[in-house]
Order: sequence, then structure tokens, then C-alpha cells
Amino acid sequence: MADNDAPEIRHYEFVAGCAGGLEELVRNEIVRFGGVETGCGNGVVSWRGGLDTGYRCCLWSHFASRVFVQLARFPVESEDSLYAACLEVDWLAHLSPERTFAVNCTLSRDSPVTHNRFAAFRVKDALVDTFRERTGERPSVRATRPDVQIHLHIEGKIGTVSIDISGESMHRRGYRSATSKAPLKETLAAAIVALSGWPGQQRCLIDPMCGTGTLLIEAALMFGESAPGLSRSYFGFTGWLGHDEKVWRSLVAEAMEKEERGLQKNWPLLIGYDADPVAVSAARKNIEMAGLEDHIQIKQAEIATLQPPEKHGLLVCNLPYGERLSEKELVERLYRGYGRILRQRFHGWQVAVFISNPELTDSFTLSWEGRFKLYNGSIRCRLLTGRVTEGDDPSFTWQPASPEKDDPEGEFGNRLRKNLKKILKWADREGVSCFRIYDRDLPDYNVSIDLYSKWVHIQEYAPPKTIDSKVAASRLDQAIRSVKEILGVRSNRLFLKTRERQRGRKQYEKKDNRQKMYEVREGACSYLVNFTDYLDTGMFLDHRPVREKIYRLAKGKRFLNLFGYTGTATIQAAMGGAAATTTVDLSSTYVHWTRMNLALNGFAELRHRVEKADCMQWLRESRATFDLIFIDPPTFSNTKKEKRVFDIQRDHVDLISMAMARLESDGLLLFSSNFKRFTLSEEITRLYEVKDISRESVPFDFARNSRIHRCWEIKRSAG
Repeated sequence: MADNDAPEIRHYEFVAGCAGGLEELVRNEIVRFGGVETGCGNGVVSWRGGLDTGYRCCLWSHFASRVFVQLARFPVESEDSLYAACLEVDWLAHLSPERTFAVNCTLSRDSPVTHNRFAAFRVKDALVDTFRERTGERPSVRATRPDVQIHLHIEGKIGTVSIDISGESMHRRGYRSATSKAPLKETLAAAIVALSGWPGQQRCLIDPMCGTGTLLIEAALMFGESAPGLSRSYFGFTGWLGHDEKVWRSLVAEAMEKEERGLQKNWPLLIGYDADPVAVSAARKNIEMAGLEDHIQIKQAEIATLQPPEKHGLLVCNLPYGERLSEKELVERLYRGYGRILRQRFHGWQVAVFISNPELTDSFTLSWEGRFKLYNGSIRCRLLTGRVTEGDDPSFTWQPASPEKDDPEGEFGNRLRKNLKKILKWADREGVSCFRIYDRDLPDYNVSIDLYSKWVHIQEYAPPKTIDSKVAASRLDQAIRSVKEILGVRSNRLFLKTRERQRGRKQYEKKDNRQKMYEVREGACSYLVNFTDYLDTGMFLDHRPVREKIYRLAKGKRFLNLFGYTGTATIQAAMGGAAATTTVDLSSTYVHWTRMNLALNGFAELRHRVEKADCMQWLRESRATFDLIFIDPPTFSNTKKEKRVFDIQRDHVDLISMAMARLESDGLLLFSSNFKRFTLSEEITRLYEVKDISRESVPFDFARNSRIHRCWEIKRSAG
């Protein structure tokens, strides 16, 4: 047969629906499928092409949600004009009386028809009336998986009637048997992966918070050239009279052949991690359903333990959103911790994060090359992409200014320089970044000075009444000037507090409300400190050796932190490899602070419980057991609401005894107190094996004040 005698291929008008922000991705797919005269609108891509282009879109599109074949376009002025126009559609060319159908409808805001269901009823009426008039029979309506799914869309005063040949949303690939609370649609997940630069030249892809594995599965489908629609059991064209089964079967055979070749390729490393064992189990089930269990690894792990398995690769992550204010704060800390981990360990890697709040873009402290506006349902989101170019965070080093020859610094300045010469050398050798440099060394300068990384925290102790207030103020001013000059620090990095004897609830009251948190490091851990709002910063520097001990002892242990404060000891235990931690404190502020510290270090609360409770009451009610317990109670506290009073000297026997009841037989309890007049009861030393470790628990920078705290190791007696 001559070429000019070949049958003419019929072209159809198609429209693919997609989520906002994916239009260009879908358009590029359509061009590859052979579509022509493509056009993009808000959430839609149109084209002309043979029936095979529509089938290819149903079978191969990673990003489209639905595919429509347009039957008719007409003006719509009212419900009656809609009905009249639909009577003109040749319905008998598309379905027969024995087939089932359903009608759905979408309307623009300026549509003259205002009710979706009523508009759908008018289309149904026109279709049924046409069949009755011409055949005396009518097809039946079936709401779920009908033979033919009809779609009406009215944009302004223009109506379009189409056949939905996809039948149902194409994000339903058929592999998802288990879902999480807020799963990504597969089409959106595919878009995230593609916009991140996958597959490209990457030989490793990691999802550090993989949930049920959707991002990894979509990445695998792309790399393996597996058609996303191959596993679907239902399409909307199978009952359509315009369906060409021969064309469809040939396309399916082609897709299966490509998939088989793809599985034989040299696959990259695809790894997913999640802290939630339920999510890990669900991900493995979904991966097995997708037939990709030989190509994707899923492991239970937290972000804190994330390490690169290859020199270079791609990290893609759908991070928690955090809609409420308290959640937003936790999410912000998680983002910051995630960015720090990437800078420390993943230099040169490509990275992509999917977030819902653009305000938190800078929380990662990473440089972003791409910023894509996407939607997860109705939630406006951002996909941020870039390369990790920064190395580990540079540590701050103090370099005291040289003294001026003709400007004597006085007694305080000389003592401060002497201390700095000794302590800075020690801090540099030990890798300590938060420490004390002056501790009321001179009677006339009754202050303590702590360095927290690049910030200076000065605490003035109220002078005795025998000292004139003007003289005391003058000495304080002189001390502050000396600190600024010697350390070369400006006022915005220096914080001053006045400590005086606190009585009753006053000792726990807020001193300010700036709510500014600063991030500091201790060993492998990061902490949040506050220099303005509270009497203490959120980090007891004198307990550094105790926290180091907890870090060394915690591996594989169940750790309990009573009177947990801001959870600094908990973070050390978690970083040291604790199997699980529990932190208990009655203060809502400290409970939230602990959660922020956990998030900042990449730890999930699934293994690290934080409970707001009275510690004594909690011990009475708890039946849990622990291998390692740390108790650092306040000297005195009371609660107005519950009318409870805690006095460490009076109540420590009950406290320790109840805690020991929760300790495993070979476990260890660390008990500490800052109460200078505290005496450990002989009853405790008689009942248990007790070792005073106060001397070794006081750090070098507090050596002058060796009674800053007392600390004991307590175990069950060998007998």
C-alpha cells in the first residue's frame, strides 16, 4: 500500500490534570509521548495526539493525576443551557446501554452554575434522555469504578465534557498497602525526586525520614524505567467504546519489556531510614508490593546517626511540617540540626528538602540553588535543592587582646588575664567550648563569668548590705569594661544577670521575655541556651563531667533523667547510644526545651520520651525499669496547684529509694545536689553501695569552687 493510502490516524483533544507546580514536568512527559500543540494552565496540560498518547500518559506519567479525552465544548449560561448542550453530545459513540457510568463535575468560581452535584445531575439527565429516546434503554449509574467516567468542567461560561480515561487518580500506583498519617501522593513524591535531579549521575540516594518509602519507590521506578501504571488494576477507558485494546496491549507489552531490562541494570544504592518501627515495616511492605525489595534498603535509625555510605550522592527528604506554634519551634530546631549534620558529614552531596513553611528556609543554614513552589493537597510547600558545600562548622576561638603598656588594667583585669591564660589552654586541649573563666575570685568583684562559644554570660551576685551600692555598681562597670577590652567582645555578645537570694516561687519566675535561643556545642551534642529570660541559661556548666560520664555509660542502656531540666544529660545519653531515654520534669518550659534539644540533635521522641510530671509522683506510679538513672533535684520546690513541697534534705531518702526500685539489679544511679549544706542520709549508705565521686565530677574550670556540687554513684549492694 502506498504511503498516501495509509489510514489516517485520528487525533483527540486530551487534558491531563496535575497538582499545582507540576505542569511543566507533565508537559515534558507529553512531548515524549508524542503529543503536539501542548499548552499549560493552572494544574492542567492540554495536547493533541493519537489515542496512544493518552494511553502512554495513563501508563507512563509519573506526575499527572488524571487524563481526559474531550468530547465537546460549549457555552453555558444556565442549568438549562447546560442540559441542552449535553443533549447534542453523541453519547452512543462512547457507551452502550448495558455499560455503567458516573458523572463528576468541577466548577470555577465565576461559573453560572454554582452547584457541582446539580450540574452533574443535568449531564446525567441529558445522557439518559438521549439513550431512552434513541434506544429505549438506558445505562446504569455506578459511583465506584464505572465502565465510563464522565467529567464536566465549567470554566467561566465555557463547559467541557470529557471521558476520564484514567478512571481514578493516577497517584494510586497499586503498590501502597500501608500508609502513614500524612502520606505524600505518589505523583508529588515523583515530582520531588525528579526536581531534585534524580537519576542524573547519582549512584546513591538516601531518604533519612522515609516514612512508608514513597520517595524511594518513585525514585526506583524512574531509574528502572518501570511504568507507574503497570500495577494498576483499573482504568477508565476499558468500558469506553472508543477504546482500542490492540494499541493498549502493545503499549503494555512494551512497558513490561522495558521494566525487565531495567531490573537487569547496575542499580545505585537506595536507602531509607526512619525512627518509627511502624513506618519501617510499612515501607518494607510497600517496597515488596512494588517488587523492589532487591533494590531498596530500609533501616530503623534516627537522623542523629546518619552517615554517608558513599562519597557522593543525593539526600531527599519530606521533613515534618509543624503547623502549630509549639510544633513549628521543634521543626525549626530539627531543620537546623539536619543542616548541621549535612555540613559535618555530607560535604559534596546533593540535597533536597520538602517543607511546608517558607519562613523556615534559612533554618538549615545551607545554600539553596533551586526553590520550587509545590502543593501537598491544599498546603503550600517548597522544595529546596542544592549542594552541601560547607564543611564542619568552624569552631570559635577566643584570642584575648594584648595589654596596653601605658594602661594598667587593675586587679580584676590582671586576674582575668591570668585565668584566661590557664583556662583557654585547657579548653582548647579538651575541646571544650562552654566554660567558666572567673568565679568570684576577688572579694571586691563578686561576679562569675562564663563563655558559651562566642557569647559571654556574666552573673553579678548581690553585694552585702555593708557595701555601698554606688561602689558596687562602679566595680561592676569596671569588670564589664575589662571583659569587653580583654576578650574583644561587643555588647551584643555579652549578657548580664544579677543573682540574689531567691525565695519561694520567685526563683522560678521568668526574668525577661525575649525568647532568644542560642546554639552551643558540648562534645558531640548541641544545646539551646537562653541568656536573658531565666536565672539559669539551660545548661549547668559544672555538670559537664557528669554528662560526659553518662555519655560513656549509656550505650545500649535504658536511661532515666529525673528533674530533667532542659534535657542536656538526656542528649548525652542519646548521643552515647542509649537504647531509650525517659526525661521527667514538672515544668512545661523545661519539657518543651528538652524536646527542642532532642530535635536539634536529630533524635525522635519515639525512643526518647519526655514527660511532664511531678518526679516523686511519677516514681510512685511507674513500673518501668532502667539501667542508668540520673537525678539532679532542686534544693527546694513547691507547686501551688497540687500543693506539693519538695525539700531535698527531707525527701532525698524516699526519692532515691523509689528510684532504686526502678533500677535494674546491675544498674547505676547518679545522684547530684548543689545544696551546699546537703548531707546524704546514713540510711542510703546502709541500704546501698554508695561511692562519692564529687571530686572527679567537678570540672577544671570550677576547681576553685570544689563544693559547687556533690555527686554519688549508687548501686544495689552485692549481698
